[in-house]
Amino acid sequence: MAKKIVVCGGNGFLGSRICRVAVARGWSVTSISRSGEPSWSSVTSSPDPPPWSTSVSWQKADILQPSTYKPLLKGADAVVHSMGILLEADYKGVVSGKENVFSGLKRAFSATKGGSQNPLKRKEGEELKPQESDGQLTYELMNRDSAITLAQESSYEQVPSFVFISAAAGTPILPKRYITTKRDAESTIASSLPKLRSIFIRPGFLYDSSRTFTMPIAFAGSVGNMVNSMLGGRLTSLAGAAVEKPLKADLVAEAVVEAIEDGSIKGVVDTARIEALSSKAWRRDML
Repeated sequence: MAKKIVVCGGNGFLGSRICRVAVARGWSVTSISRSGEPSWSSVTSSPDPPPWSTSVSWQKADILQPSTYKPLLKGADAVVHSMGILLEADYKGVVSGKENVFSGLKRAFSATKGGSQNPLKRKEGEELKPQESDGQLTYELMNRDSAITLAQESSYEQVPSFVFISAAAGTPILPKRYITTKRDAESTIASSLPKLRSIFIRPGFLYDSSRTFTMPIAFAGSVGNMVNSMLGGRLTSLAGAAVEKPLKADLVAEAVVEAIEDGSIKGVVDTARIEALSSKAWRRDML
């Protein structure tokens, strides 16, 4: 019997590739996002929908309002959270020139920001309420609380497996809260929802030729990774993800689907395991 997978953030760079790989396995695939179907030119090299996209149910829902997506979780074999943010509005504003550099960076690199109310103390289906006065989508809200809430709602619906797209590490150019909120989400989900088979995918930088700007960054990351390996990993504590091996987005998508398929996979899946799962998926496809 075909598996049913729900991908929250399925219209994004990685999420759309997870949908494609799952469709190729004959699974029933539902994508959840605020806009529905992707803007294809932003996730692939063509503005036209690929043939496989007609096999995906592109649903609109709000990750902060569980009541909008809760019915879509029913009967799912796995739910994937692929909706974290890399940059908050303050940092984006500074980069784009719309925010004062000093005040923007001070807020962006602050020790803590508000997320939502405690997601574990919500009533079933209760929406998340942003705690920042301007309603900003913070790391605490998107990388941590939305993931915990989605896992909790999945557990309510007796979904057996939950995949959280985390990250290998932070980088010096990002606020520390980017990675600490992801680690908080992992530990909370693992400890609070023990009946859920939780899988935490921790890739480094993701690249694809359809996003040309990612290629030189991936090249630089590969060089950094080689140098770090030659130094016995001594740069990891300083550079974080900047010296983690970059991975092709398609490879990570294959690993996510293979991890769902393999019932023995649970907990943290680092770069080496991601590559191993992708290789296993490739061998499966060759049979």
